[in-house]
Amino acid sequence: MTEDTVETLYLLGEQHRIVGVSGYAVRPPQVRREKPRVSAFTTANIPKILALGPDLVLTFSDLQSPIAGELVRAGVAVHAFNQRDVAGILAMVRTVGALVGAPDKAEMLARRYETRLADVKASVRGRPRPKVYFEEWDEPLISGICWVSELIEIAGGDDVFAELRTHQAAKDRIVAADRVIAAAPDIILASWCGKKVVPRKIRERPGWNAIPAVRNECIVEIKSPLILQPGPAALTDGLDAVLAALGHRSGAP
Repeated sequence: MTEDTVETLYLLGEQHRIVGVSGYAVRPPQVRREKPRVSAFTTANIPKILALGPDLVLTFSDLQSPIAGELVRAGVAVHAFNQRDVAGILAMVRTVGALVGAPDKAEMLARRYETRLADVKASVRGRPRPKVYFEEWDEPLISGICWVSELIEIAGGDDVFAELRTHQAAKDRIVAADRVIAAAPDIILASWCGKKVVPRKIRERPGWNAIPAVRNECIVEIKSPLILQPGPAALTDGLDAVLAALGHRSGAP
């Protein structure tokens, strides 16, 4: 019921086990052709799920808990993930592998990501570290969640609101516009959670012309499927997008 576990199962070569997916699952591209869509994020077609006869349903976060509860009451086994940082993403990969009897493949995959993350971190060591503001939403302004903030640091930047990243709820990461101005980020990364980013709207905010990122036209959109799902996409294409925005080369995948 989330794209991160769907992508993980495909990467493990265990996609034949999947009988239904979230409508948001887009990685790999063939998933939209191969698997029936049975849910959105906070809503699901329970009769359709039950008709598929799943042995296990994978969900994410408290936002899907009402769906999980309904499935549990219908007698379906549910595993609810709640990863919010890079370590949690790696743990999710290992747990999915264990749940489907592919722990060795999952361990290899997780270690590959760990090696890549370490290599990227080492490759930017000693370079100037730009100050980065990541905007997860625009009304109100919401700064980046933990794994996004961590990826910015791995890629060689400093998240100007790193102290907020451990707050799981978006409402606890709301920032005032004047705080962003005061933080004076060199780069603004924006990913408006499924809504297209409009850099012009960011530039036209009152007082934001004083921000270096705005003055120097360093406002970069990162597509939300790449960075705002806590799974393989964030550690691969999401990290690459952050690296590109920060002006570094990602190196070999």
